[in-house]
Amino acid sequence: MKIYLNGVEVEATENESVGTFLLKRRQQVLRKTRFNDQPRGMFCGIGVCFDCIVTIDDIANQRACITQLRSGMRIEVTS
Repeated sequence: MKIYLNGVEVEATENESVGTFLLKRRQQVLRKTRFNDQPRGMFCGIGVCFDCIVTIDDIANQRACITQLRSGMRIEVTS
């Protein structure tokens, strides 16, 4: 299936989380902290923390580790 990562069309595997997809692409930094600009990525992997938040389909603060990929999804990461 096709999705968009930072505006670029890419192939993705069905039945994966956004977090798994990003890790497979070696996208380790998903966002930066507000005040110190420190990199954050996958940490807990089960939806407890908020280190893996990304923008999905123009909705900010979505947790990549618990969001299922779907065809046509638009994912934006800050790195």
